[in-house]
Amino acid sequence: MKRSSPTGRVQSLERALSLLEAIGASSQGGCTVAEAAEACGLNRATAWRLLATLEHSDYVQKDPISNRYTIGLAINRLAGTAGVERLIARCHPILTRLTETTGETASLAVPKELGLTYVDEVVPESLMTVRWIGRQVSLHATSAGKAMLAWLPEAEIESVLSRPLTGHTQATHTQRSELLDELAAIRRIGYSRAAGELEEGVHGVSAAIRDSSQLPLGVISVWGPKERIPEARFAQLGALAVEAAAKIIGRASN
Repeated sequence: MKRSSPTGRVQSLERALSLLEAIGASSQGGCTVAEAAEACGLNRATAWRLLATLEHSDYVQKDPISNRYTIGLAINRLAGTAGVERLIARCHPILTRLTETTGETASLAVPKELGLTYVDEVVPESLMTVRWIGRQVSLHATSAGKAMLAWLPEAEIESVLSRPLTGHTQATHTQRSELLDELAAIRRIGYSRAAGELEEGVHGVSAAIRDSSQLPLGVISVWGPKERIPEARFAQLGALAVEAAAKIIGRASN
């Protein structure tokens, strides 16, 4: 039977939450059981049991080499769903201006269930195109997914890339080393690109909306058929996506 306080609070849950806060406040490399236990005033055995439970549900992740814990993907999914409507409200005018400037579809995607889900988009009136709102895509096969993946903590990147990666088309990058090189390039230039990696003939560029800690909150994308967005346009459109993402963060801080 779980022990609870006279106020109705559950002690084990409070302890688990304090461990999550300690791990979240630690350095990017995470912390050990001993460090988390000391930060929360718990004995190591109690901390280990609680962390094992959190790890089972993907709320924390343990590096098998260093045995250090970091925040898991489940937390990112919860964070991605919190305040999505507010993020859409901030982004929509910027998506509209991005579409007016480029003449192409501009989209907003947020993290959800080990992937990304498109939650808003603006399509030029002159175009007839498939709507992607509500569609979920994998992280490794789209410009949006790679833009998100590039700015996740290292442990989460490793977790995603350690899973089998689906080859949606012949252009999909499914080799871990190849993707790691691409993610490093994304961090250097600020935007990602994809040429027919999820669907043949669909090209796009994306930039992550990053908070003050450089963690991704969502992704802005410009995409369309390769006839309208040849690779020669990637640099120009990528720069505009980066600018749009920066404007969103500027709005968020006001």
